[in-house]
Amino acid sequence: MARPWLHLCLFLQIPGFCMNLLLSQTPEHILAQTNNKTEILCELKKEHTGVYWYRWSQERQNFQFLMFSSTLGKAVYGTNISQEKFRVHVASSRSSFSLHISQLHASDNGTYYCSISQASQLLLGTGTRLSVVDVLPLPLKTTLAPTSKKPVQCITKSKAASKKGACSPLVWIPLATGALVLLLSLVPTAHHLHRLRRRLWLRIHRQ
Repeated sequence: MARPWLHLCLFLQIPGFCMNLLLSQTPEHILAQTNNKTEILCELKKEHTGVYWYRWSQERQNFQFLMFSSTLGKAVYGTNISQEKFRVHVASSRSSFSLHISQLHASDNGTYYCSISQASQLLLGTGTRLSVVDVLPLPLKTTLAPTSKKPVQCITKSKAASKKGACSPLVWIPLATGALVLLLSLVPTAHHLHRLRRRLWLRIHRQ
């Protein structure tokens, strides 16, 4: 009875029929390797008699009923659904159901939904997308940032630095600038001394 309402939820998206706030699924996405197994957890915040499990296949564009698991632990499977492949574990609080899927293959790809049926509403879970691959991708390698080289410090007293000459511009440029400033400051003084000497020479010759 729940499947017609579920079709309306997924395809017509009628407001009031899909209420995933009361059913949460974890994880949102599973990437698993072929022939391995996985688990989907469904937590419920509303009283219920059991949980339905469905699978939507985007590739085949079909919606498939997998199984129904009651709070008493009884299970009803859909058509051509293997009981060894799909099993449901019910927590003692009856508020948590986990779907176990074994012997994974590419045909298991799809989005899995848990749901409960109450009155005229079908409460639908948030969905878990399962992707089965033959080889899992390798984890990304973390690359360390290159260490910055410390600037070369110029030590004037270091013989090695003076031989290499790497720091010579940094030393000689300030010295040359200071010498030039000193020479320029001496020009007025020399000119003034020259004028005084000339005046003194003229006075001597006049006498």
